[in-house]
Amino acid sequence: MEQIYFAGGCLWGVQEFMKHLPGVIATEAGRANGTTDTTQSEYDGYAECVMVNFDAKAVTVKQLMVFFFEIIDPYSLNRQGEDVGIKYRTGVYSNNPLHLVQAREYIDSREDKARIVVEVMPLTNYVKSDEEHQDRLSRFPDDYCHIPLDLLHKYKKTHR
Repeated sequence: MEQIYFAGGCLWGVQEFMKHLPGVIATEAGRANGTTDTTQSEYDGYAECVMVNFDAKAVTVKQLMVFFFEIIDPYSLNRQGEDVGIKYRTGVYSNNPLHLVQAREYIDSREDKARIVVEVMPLTNYVKSDEEHQDRLSRFPDDYCHIPLDLLHKYKKTHR
């Protein structure tokens, strides 16, 4: 099992989408690359993210990037849908340098690469989000999400 972290705006929707993808074993809502070890501060540099545990024999980082790009606006800086602020930036983080190389290669292979503002960086700090945020849209399916419902569950029927 391998781990990679995706930030794509509000973490509720990103987690709900990612957990249904082929090859994904488990997900956890959290915050990446901030300056504290707590979830108490809203403005400590974190990006809302989802830790994705995946089977590298079943899905590649490139495939995960393709899926991820289905649910984000890769040209929008610090904003996804109605969610605005640095904590809603888009990013891919990992402790595995190969994951970062593969994520950058995917972005560099795109014709629109010059416009993409998705950061690709080593994971320097991770904090698990509070329990109320874990699997939020599974527990409260009518809660707000910036990802359209048909896209949010696009892979749900074909996986699990």
